[in-house]
Amino acid sequence: MSDDVQLKNAKLVRTLLWVVVAMFGFGFALVPLYDVLCEVTGLNGKVSGTAVAEIAYQVDKDREVTVEFMTSLNESAPMLFRAETNKIKVHPGEYYTVNFYAENLTDKVMVAQAIPSISPGLAAEYFKKTECFCFTEQTFKPHEGRVMPVRFAVNPELPKQYKTITLAYTFFDNTKTQ
Repeated sequence: MSDDVQLKNAKLVRTLLWVVVAMFGFGFALVPLYDVLCEVTGLNGKVSGTAVAEIAYQVDKDREVTVEFMTSLNESAPMLFRAETNKIKVHPGEYYTVNFYAENLTDKVMVAQAIPSISPGLAAEYFKKTECFCFTEQTFKPHEGRVMPVRFAVNPELPKQYKTITLAYTFFDNTKTQ
């Protein structure tokens, strides 16, 4: 091979190595960038993982917001999980309690965690939960079923454009990680 071809190959290898390093760095930066993007735009519907104090809002009796409840199971969660109510109409500022039912379908003790999300994502900051089974891991005995309440209010400052809020929970089996 000529020296000219060897120089070109060496330059190409250096360039490709820099591309690999840049791609690796970009991969690490994606998670914090995604979190910042979600925070700025209100996307992703992340819900606070802690209870808020029950405060007395001024109830807006002239306005109704439909709150829908959806449930799903992670593919590895051998459970039954459902909302006892699919949707309700609420007055912003008033507190409501909705029950969910979960059952361990196995012959073993199971530890599970429900992860909530709210859609549209911008409505998440106006959805205030004072009680929720999602705040902590749940331990189920073999074949144990349990009714679990969620107590919430929709802050009356929710922009008028929002007529429907969807609260979704996905239950994950965390038994193996214990």
